[in-house]
Amino acid sequence: MKQNLTQYIRTIPDFPHEGILFRDITTLFNNSQGLREAVDQMAEAMSEHHFDQVAGLEARGFMMGAALAYKLELGFTMIRKAGKLPGATISQDYDLEYGKATLEIHDDAIQAGQKILLFDDLIATGGTAEAGINLIERLGGHVTMAAFIIDLPELGGRKKIEALGVPTHVLCEFNGL
Repeated sequence: MKQNLTQYIRTIPDFPHEGILFRDITTLFNNSQGLREAVDQMAEAMSEHHFDQVAGLEARGFMMGAALAYKLELGFTMIRKAGKLPGATISQDYDLEYGKATLEIHDDAIQAGQKILLFDDLIATGGTAEAGINLIERLGGHVTMAAFIIDLPELGGRKKIEALGVPTHVLCEFNGL
């Protein structure tokens, strides 16, 4: 029986700003049963699909994304903040709630035509995921699914990614900002 993962995720009020309810996934990662359940649920949902790689968004998307890639017997690609990858990269700017940021990927991380599962821990406004999709597509890859542990539906990120033609899977939702 699938467990409701929300029991493992704590809410921290007023972080990082007053009025925000921060969904802290570190408590899920700290709990062996919760972590195993999250990886198993996501792997089961993704096993119906064919992917060539899992791409994880920095930083929490690396942790479970790598475990998911292992479970699905796929390679894992990191999409990192600017200046963190040692080789030749391409970059993509995107908007944050309070400014701008840049993501990078190695320019040889994805081969043309590869089917990619994009993974991150949480989808809020969808800006980070959209930047990751753009990077992968610029390398000739196709993001055929985006997956997240948590969706904050009031912020509209999932709808934004689905409007780009990328099906999206989430394990749990939290209402309220």
